[in-house]
Amino acid sequence: MLQDENRQQILVMLCKIDKMTVNQITEQLALSRPAVSHHLKLMRDAGLLSVSKVGTERYYRVEMAETLALLKALTASLEKDMGIKEN
Repeated sequence: MLQDENRQQILVMLCKIDKMTVNQITEQLALSRPAVSHHLKLMRDAGLLSVSKVGTERYYRVEMAETLALLKALTASLEKDMGIKEN
């Protein structure tokens, strides 16, 4: 999911700014609004983003707690398999 440079840029922006609308993100990138919406949908479906609605605006924010937990479990498993001990 994060191999795409545009999705990486969107994720970095959202980490820095906390929450943004599609229009705010589009203003920062050289992508069309439909392209940004597509990337946001993919990342939301993958569990990397959450969306909340305020009035007519939809705000996107990073939601990676589940992803980070999986990465930590993977790291611990790899360290165990490789015989690496924690300090």
